[in-house]
Amino acid sequence: MKAEDIAKVLKAKKLSLSGEYALDKEYSMVFATDLMSDALAMIQKAPEETVLLTGLCNAQSLRTAQMLDLELVVIVRGKELNEEVVRMGSDLGISILATPFTMYEACGILYREGMRSVS
Repeated sequence: MKAEDIAKVLKAKKLSLSGEYALDKEYSMVFATDLMSDALAMIQKAPEETVLLTGLCNAQSLRTAQMLDLELVVIVRGKELNEEVVRMGSDLGISILATPFTMYEACGILYREGMRSVS
């Protein structure tokens, strides 16, 4: 599923895009957590195809994404990011979307659209 389609189905704001073609990037897997240690432990295969959903809206989530080579982070529950964190996303080449949906709802929507869980 393209990042543009993910943004559309999640009714997400585009806070930071990693480049001119960031919305054309295809993703097939989702991992949802507020515990970055879980993300570090679980996301082993195909990080370039994985979207991280989290309610953690600070630098820690972006640093974790950077360590895992993730390119797309979706902030759930309508949380706001400060300008410094959004700028950090741009600097790190990480696209950031923000959805009003809860993590549970966002996961369900993406599952319905055919995305699968990290295993």
